[in-house]
Order: sequence, then C-alpha cells, then structure tokens
Amino acid sequence: MPKKTADNQSLLMHSGRADNWREVTSLADAWAAQRGGREALEAALAAIEAVEEYHAYPGARLRQALAERIASNDPSGAARLARRISNGLLTDAYRSRPEEWDVNDHLSPNEVVDIMPPATGETRAHRPYFEVLFVNSQPAARWPALASELRRMRRHEDSFIYEPIFVGSFEDAVCAAALNPSIISVVLAEGFPYRSRHDAPVLRSVLNPLLGEAESPEVSALHLSRILKRIRPELDIYLLSDRQVEKIAGDPAADSIRRIFYAVEEPLELHLAIIEGVQARYETPFFDNLKKYARRPIGTFHALPIARGKSVFKSDWIRDMGEFYGLNLFLAESSATTGGLDSLLEPTGNIKRSQEMAARAFGADHVFFVTNGTSTSNKMAVQALLAPGDIAVVDRNCHKSHHYGMVLTGAQPYYVEAFPMTEYSMYGAVPLATIKRALLALKAEGRLNRLKLLDLTNCTFDGHMYNVRRVMEECLAIKPDLIFLWDEAWSGFARFSPFLRPRTAMGAASDIEEWLRDPASISAYEKQSANLGNNPSDETLLATRLIPDPRLVRLRVYQTNSTHKSMSAIRQGSMLLVKDVDFHTVEAQFHEAVFTHASTSPNQQLIASLDVARRQMELEGYGLVMNAIEIALKIRRAINEHQLISKYFRVLGADEMIPAAYRQSGFQDYLAPGSNWATAVKAMQEDEFYLDPTRMTLVCGTAGFDGTQFKGLLASEYGIQLNKTSRNSVLLQSNINNTRSDVAHLIRVLVEICLGIEKRLADGGQAERAAFDARVKSLMTDVPDLPNFSHFHETFRGDAGKATPEGDMRTAFFNAYDAARCEYVPLLGAECDRRLREGPEMISANFVIPYPPGFPIMVPGQVLTQETIDFMRKLDVKEIHGYERARGLKLLKPKAAGAKR
Repeated sequence: MPKKTADNQSLLMHSGRADNWREVTSLADAWAAQRGGREALEAALAAIEAVEEYHAYPGARLRQALAERIASNDPSGAARLARRISNGLLTDAYRSRPEEWDVNDHLSPNEVVDIMPPATGETRAHRPYFEVLFVNSQPAARWPALASELRRMRRHEDSFIYEPIFVGSFEDAVCAAALNPSIISVVLAEGFPYRSRHDAPVLRSVLNPLLGEAESPEVSALHLSRILKRIRPELDIYLLSDRQVEKIAGDPAADSIRRIFYAVEEPLELHLAIIEGVQARYETPFFDNLKKYARRPIGTFHALPIARGKSVFKSDWIRDMGEFYGLNLFLAESSATTGGLDSLLEPTGNIKRSQEMAARAFGADHVFFVTNGTSTSNKMAVQALLAPGDIAVVDRNCHKSHHYGMVLTGAQPYYVEAFPMTEYSMYGAVPLATIKRALLALKAEGRLNRLKLLDLTNCTFDGHMYNVRRVMEECLAIKPDLIFLWDEAWSGFARFSPFLRPRTAMGAASDIEEWLRDPASISAYEKQSANLGNNPSDETLLATRLIPDPRLVRLRVYQTNSTHKSMSAIRQGSMLLVKDVDFHTVEAQFHEAVFTHASTSPNQQLIASLDVARRQMELEGYGLVMNAIEIALKIRRAINEHQLISKYFRVLGADEMIPAAYRQSGFQDYLAPGSNWATAVKAMQEDEFYLDPTRMTLVCGTAGFDGTQFKGLLASEYGIQLNKTSRNSVLLQSNINNTRSDVAHLIRVLVEICLGIEKRLADGGQAERAAFDARVKSLMTDVPDLPNFSHFHETFRGDAGKATPEGDMRTAFFNAYDAARCEYVPLLGAECDRRLREGPEMISANFVIPYPPGFPIMVPGQVLTQETIDFMRKLDVKEIHGYERARGLKLLKPKAAGAKR
C-alpha cells in the first residue's frame, strides 16, 4: 500500500473494516470463479486478523471455519461464508439473527438474506445488542470456554443481549475500546501485561495517538480503567480482583469503576450488573413516562384542544394531518404538568431526572433543557451571569443571541475580533493574544473587577475549534474568577469523540479540574511566578503560556449546545450545561432567566427527544460520531482527488482555513501526505485552532457559482440541502445521520454539474469562456474587505475606560424606539459619502446582519466608518436583517442620541 494511502487509511479505522470484508468477499468470489488465486485471499484475511479479535462478530469460530474452507481448497464454500459474514456486517443482521453466528451454511442456494430492518409488526421482541470487553490474564485457549459460561447466564427476561470479547493486555484493551464502538461495558481482571501480542501497523496507528509509544510504568486495572474512561467516558467498567477489594473500593483512583467484585465468585451477579448498567443509560425518564401517559384514557379539560387528537381524527377537513403524523403524537400532547408528566420551568420529577442524566452524559454538574433553541439558551446564560454595567469580552462575530442578550441585561460588550478569511468572506476565531490583550487593558485601567464573562463561539460555523483549556487557563491567570460561556451550538456531538472532546468546554473543564487537584499544579505556578518576577510587562505576559494560581482559581464554565444540530433531537432542542463551583451564587438568577425565556407551554415531544438523544449518544454516540468524521474524510478525498470535480470545486484544508501562526504542530490537512490520527491528535493537543473534520467548506466560486446560487441549485435540482453559504463557498456538514450512499449521491451530482460546465464552455466558444472567467474573478478575486467593529459613539461610553472599547449598547438600542431620534440615510447616495467625510458621525440605530456572513456588522450605538459602508455596498446577498433598501441606513441623530429615554 502506498505511503499516502496507508497513512490516510488510518483515519478511516471504523468504516475501513466493512470495506476490508467486501474486499475479502471479492477475492473469494474471484477465486471461486477462477479469476484469482487463493494466496491473495489468505493475505487479505491475515491483514485483518488483529483487528477482528476486537469484535465479537464474526468471531473466532466463523473466522476459523472460513480459514478451514480455504485450507481444504473449497473456493465456493469460502466465497459463500465470506459473503455471509460481509453481508452480516453491512446490515447488522448478526445483532438480531442467531443463525448468522452458525458456522454451517443455513441458506439454500436460492434463498435471499433479508437485509431490511425488522418490520413494525414483527412479533419477535427486539432486544438491543451490545458487546462487553473482558480484559484478563487467562490463556487465550481458555477464552472460548469463558465465553460459553457467560452465554449461559443469559435469561429471557434480560432487556438486552450481549456478546463477550476477550483480550489479554493493556494495549489490546485500549485498541478494542477505540476500534469497536459496539463495546459499551468493560470487565477488568488484574494481572494482564502491557504490550499486545500483535504489532500490526494499524494497531500502532490507533495506540500511539492515545497512549504514546513508551510502555506505561503502571500496568494496573485501575490505571487502565482511567485510560479507558478518558477515551470513552460513557463506558461502564467493572473490576474483578482476588486481593483486598475493600481497599481498592476505598481508593480515590477507583472513581472510574462502576462496581468491584471479588474474583468471579458471583458470575450471575456480574451478568446482572452489566445489564443493569446498560439499563441505567437506556432509561429515559421523561420519554418513558410520556409513553405511559399516551396509553392511558385521559379526559382533557385544559387549553389544548388538539390533545388526544379527537378534534383532528373526527374532522373531515384536517384528518389528513392526523394520518400524516400518527395517533401517538396527539395522545402524547398535553399542557398538564401532573399525572406522570413534569414542569420544564420548575422540574421536580422525570424532567429533573432526565436533566441529571444528561449532566452525567455530557460531563456537567447541571443541565437545563431548552425547547426554543440555543438562541434562548445563550440569552438565559447571559441574563443570569451579567448585570447592568458588567463588562463581557465578546467575539464580535458570535451569534446574534449573544448581542441581544447584552441588550437585555445592560451589560457592556467589549468586542474582540476574529482573524479574517477575506478571500472566502468569512471570519475564523479570536486569537488568544487578542483576548489576553483585552484582559490586560482592563487591568491596566483598574476595571478588571467589572469584567465578568468571556463569551466565545466554539466551534465556529465553519469548524474552528479553540484550544479551550489553554484559553481558560491563561485567562484565569489574569482574572481567577472569570466566567466562561462557550457557545457550542454546532458541536454538541464532540463530547463523544476522544479526538474532539478536549476541545469542548466540559472536556477542558474536566481536565482543568483534575489539574487543580494535582499538587504539581502549585509547583508549576510558583516556578513560573519566580521566572516572571513581581511586575512582568504586558509584552512578557502576552508572549508567555500563562499558568493560573490553582489556589485562587474559581472554575466557572457554561456551555450551550444545539442538540438538534448534531444529535437526534427535534428542531429547537437545546441544552445549557453548567460546571461552576459557584453556581449556588447564581442559581436563583438562572431560575429567573428560565422563567423569563422559557415557554410555559413547552412541546412534550421536543423534551422527549432531548431525553432520547442523550440515551442514544451514551450508548452508541462514539460509533456515530466516528462514522460522521469518516464520512467527512471520504467526501474531502472524493472531491479533492477527483480529476474532473477538482477542476471546479475543492474542500478547503486546515492550511487554508487556519493561518500557519495558529497551527503550531505544522498540521496541514487530513488529506496531506503523511497525515494520520497521530498527526491529527498532535494538532488537537498543540494548535491554537483546530479544524473540526465534519465541517467542510466547499469552494464553488471557481465553478462560477456564488454560495447562495449554488445552495439553491443543489436544493431545487438535486434534492441536496445545505445550511450556510459565503460569497464563494458553501458549508457541507456530515452528521450522525449520513451514510456512504449520501456521499455517492453528492459526488454523482458534482460530476453532473461539472460535465454541464464543461459542455457549456465547449459549446459557447471564446465568449462563454471569457464570461465564465470574469464571473470566477468577481467571486474569487474581487472580494470586499471584511469590516471590523469600529467603536461606540462617545454618547454611549459614559463610564467606559479611556483605552478600552466597551459601550452601553442597551441605551442606544432603546433610543431607537423613538422615531424622533432616528433618521435614514441612503446607503448609495451622496449624503452617505458626505457624512463620512465631513460629519456628523453616523450612528447605527439597530443591528444589521447580512446572511452571509450571519453576524452583526453594525450594532446599536456603533459609529459607521468607510470600511463598513464599503462592505455594505459590495454585498450582493438577498437577506440583510435590520436594513431596508428603500429607506437606507437607520441612524440615531447625533444630538438626540445622548438624550435620556
């Protein structure tokens, strides 16, 4: 295998397994048809042997049966069995069909395997299937007997069914947990060695990024449990020990163990514990109660006529709605908060329990369910954490909900700018040096005490992820009680990937918590303090990777996520996550924020979907997220390496999305020669910004399409839906819903579009080529400069610092309610140019938000500059919120701006 292919293939370690078995099947078919040799088939099987030991299916018996058919020179039998195994993996049939595990051919030559999901009316009870990893020091020859003993523990009343997988070393355990997403429970027995008996390159490509290459000095079950929890925190881990189990149970290092057993004295109890552990994650308190409620005969005398569906199904005129949505939707509707239901505003029952389970799953202390989107989650957090006159350092390019939250609370935004990506008409993220400079400026003016919050978007719409831990630690070194609000609307799923979790708010907060408990943290701080001296300059502090004083730090972290954007929740389902040591001081304010913003009539199905989304991610989120990442990598490769498509389209790499100064590891792209999980993890650990692989910026300007035009073409002609666009690009997002078929459809469509371009250029002659080149130039070269935030008018800076840019945006916002204080100036008229040259200054009366880029380029009280006006004049987008073309720019009259409302 060529070096480039081998390296990049390690990025596809999950989907690659199914491809490997399809290759085995093809080689077996070729041997049976006398189109290929036995040696190629044997080599292909040998190449996947190590990885297959970490999966229950097809298992040792089926693999041995396949090897025997090959050894006995039975090409037809080998081809049949290989195809059955491959189809079983492709369709997941082995999870529900016991005959798939049979070594004998159970199908007649003319019988077809049913590869469809079970029908809704199927009588066989469905029991979810999972796999359990057993790590032990028993000889491998004993493993089949141990597996048989475990299978004898199965009972008809078990809610789930599992298959055991046995490994015999520390490294094999880590590999199995990383490679096999079906493993959701682990049983550890002490005495295993560190090194794997395999030394396959694919295993090293997995192990090295997770563990490093040096042998661990500690090969204990407790150490392994902590490593496994770091990789996959959702795992249930059980420990079997033949020594002082009481002492182990009291060891703080055992906090990652769910239950400890003395040797194997109670095998049935272990089996029941495994089932109970999965049941604890499978439970969905609100959804379970909602299903029970829907099955009860209820008389409704509350203000929700659609409940129970009688007004729908008895109607000649709207019965089609009932037929479309189904009866259960209406049976589950209610405005009641009793009778098995609960109140979202003040939960005390199953919603409260569901939120507690979500907090466990997402690594938070508290979780609030929100049913009207992350816009509301953001405003809740801003309202609860800020008061009038407080200062918040805010990414100027953040979602409009943060800006409106500042208006509602009267907090003063100190806007900081992200690095520009002018060529693509978008912004990246805010450099750490910019953030530190803002904190140091406030400190120099004696105003650091008024700074309460750092408010940033992570990841950005276009996939930029902060080095969250570093940002928080360096800011806490300057202000130890600073509160952090991370808008992770687009990356709630990242919790369930070991390669993305450290870049999330809750993941980084957990790492900082652990660091604060380590006595070495104080030594590290004191050593740096001694090196810096008593009064280091701002330049020194900006150039230093600052360490906070762990004795002063108050870790206060908030995260919002649009659950519906990356998990299986209904639209507008959101969660607000809290990890705040001082939450008790703001808890009452949070409840007030909930009362302010949450509907008193929340949608029951939406709440239930949040409950179910949490269940899914705890039980299969790891595999789903890895699949989403691998789908994205396949799309990148299929587009950028396609001879025709790459002439007109390309997906931007990390080197084009993130300036080199912020890629300290030197990482270029997931498709670059030599790239693998090791280089990607190194970038995740070291780089200031990291590119979420599931977010792909597809440049379409080189094909003569602006983003809005191309988005419309894909939707209207090809049934492909996108969300975000820029002047010359569109954003492709892979998610847990995508399949390889989606990739094939996208590539086929792009080929068709490119063929159309080729034909048009060939048929149109020189004039068509000139017009095409001019269009590409206008989209890719003649791009407007991106405007930075200018400044607030002095009228709205009454108590601002001399050298800091914060302002009173709320007063400006509400002044605009008075028509007598406002005026309109045409954007394209001579008056606008005259005002820019001669004054008086033009002061924006409201938010102006073009889509794209989708953030306010004007905010209330902001002075408009030539830079902003030039950008507005070059915009060719259809949707600009807050701007009326017929009337022009809405401004506050300079003299009236200062009057008190």
